Amino acid sequence: MDNVFLGITLLDWTVIAGYIVLITAIGWYSNKAVKSTGDYFMGGRRFGKLLMIAQAFGAGTRADQAVAVIGASSQIGLAGIWYQWLYLFSTPFYWLISPIYRRLRYITIGDFFEERYGTSMGAAYAFVGLAWFAANIGVVLKGTGVTIEAVSGGVISTEMAVFGMVAFFVLYGLLGGLVAAASTQLIQGFFIILLSFLLIPFALEQAGGMAAVHEALPEDWFSLVANEEVTLFFIVMAVLNGLVGVVVQPHHMSINGSGKTEISCRSGWTYGNFLKRFVTLGWVFSGIFIAVVFPSLMIADVSQREQAFGLAILELLPTGFIGLMIAAIVAAVVAACNNFMVNGSALFTRNFYQRFLNKGADQDHYLTVARVSSVAVVAAGVGIALYIPSVVEGLFLIWKIMAFLGIAFWMGIFWKKANRYGAWSSMIITAILAFTTDFYGWSFPEQVALYLPIGFATMITVSYFTKPEDEDKLNVFYSLLNTPVGHEDRLKEAGIKVSDVDESDLDDATLIPDSDESDVADDIPKAKGKTKLLDNNMALKNGEGLLLVDLLNLRKTFSFKNYEVDLKGFGISWIIVMGYLLLAYLLSFV
Repeated sequence: MDNVFLGITLLDWTVIAGYIVLITAIGWYSNKAVKSTGDYFMGGRRFGKLLMIAQAFGAGTRADQAVAVIGASSQIGLAGIWYQWLYLFSTPFYWLISPIYRRLRYITIGDFFEERYGTSMGAAYAFVGLAWFAANIGVVLKGTGVTIEAVSGGVISTEMAVFGMVAFFVLYGLLGGLVAAASTQLIQGFFIILLSFLLIPFALEQAGGMAAVHEALPEDWFSLVANEEVTLFFIVMAVLNGLVGVVVQPHHMSINGSGKTEISCRSGWTYGNFLKRFVTLGWVFSGIFIAVVFPSLMIADVSQREQAFGLAILELLPTGFIGLMIAAIVAAVVAACNNFMVNGSALFTRNFYQRFLNKGADQDHYLTVARVSSVAVVAAGVGIALYIPSVVEGLFLIWKIMAFLGIAFWMGIFWKKANRYGAWSSMIITAILAFTTDFYGWSFPEQVALYLPIGFATMITVSYFTKPEDEDKLNVFYSLLNTPVGHEDRLKEAGIKVSDVDESDLDDATLIPDSDESDVADDIPKAKGKTKLLDNNMALKNGEGLLLVDLLNLRKTFSFKNYEVDLKGFGISWIIVMGYLLLAYLLSFV
């Protein structure tokens, strides 16, 4: 037998070490490109289509997701795919949403809430966003730690695996920030795709082929809707909750704002996530085949079924391939957690530290604070990883947190009357309803069916009967949305200062002052005096009108020519969605 260290052969350790050396070298090289917080947080807004696709895919595709889907599908079959495909029907909307982030020209989504709803709302978002980042890092580490424990036969505990991965991705992320994350996404993406499909041939062979799989499992295992757990009601509520909450996931400002052009941003977020939907097919069929090979998984509890992935790696893959799979898992952890760590530090540094604690420091100081706060975000994530009982429970928490604020984001984009009072009220009422019903044992879809409609109704009602936001600030906000990227001269002529493309002078711009708020050093666009609302005629003329921004005025402005870019990409995206559903259906009959 090969020499073994910590339950893993030396050949497998060699493969893992080779990967770590390669990625660390790239992170070290990327450090040379980091000169300011703009480089660290946004990569200088210079990424093209391919890098944007890789970044969106890498940041959104994680080992814990594979753990959850493989574990669920080993008990309920094809329907287990909805633990990640809940965003399948949201993906076409990414084409419409992405240019909104890019045109706003902010650094964090906290900037969005601060500019649209005031300082206190921005601070509230920063707090919730940090909790979301910590929860995500915790879930990623939990899922990966459980897998590595199973692969090592229990020699490496979940806790040991967690701390080992943390040491690696923190060092890597501190070196290069978002530049380092994006620079390695192509490599990480290859490994993640490998992770998704490597198990299938080995598991299928061990199961005895597709005929044996169909013979061994109930027929309803090959349906996209399960009789329990992932029912049609669950799927509908999860999809709606996902569409509401996905827009305020904190890392999405950098995912969509770091592209050089709007098309780069649209292509990156949309097709990067469609690539993720594809690899999810690999996870779900791996889980189905593994259930045939290890029948005991079908009756295991949730925490035990999440060991299915690691058990299959250990029992089914030959030496060398195990190391390759662990390297793929580590790649997924680095790609996601590094992005979360960098964006979490951006939220803290810009929307709390710079806003309330130290307003006039230089870029070097803020960069140091960002790097220190990165470590704090990870520390909180480690605590969550060691506390949560299972990955699925962590996913439910993550899904709900962002929906509380997603309502205010959506309403703030297309309804000018939406204000801070409505935003605060909707956030508080949805949170109270979610946590109260959870305490009383309501299921996740039942909670969503209650808090989403009440949350939207609260937002609309309170906003309608309370004081509107400052007109000057609203004019700046909607002028940004009406101005395509590349036409910043139009904004400057209107007295709206933006720091775009060249992020080295971020400290030169300032916040627009509220009636009760003082000027603060920042790079959020500034208006000089009274600001006139810039119309969207130029965007409409070029076919670059934004459907979501103009939603309440489409009766006057709609034509295919005016919204050509939106409509073409949106239509193609829905064709891809239908194709995925058809593919999953056909594969179940193979």
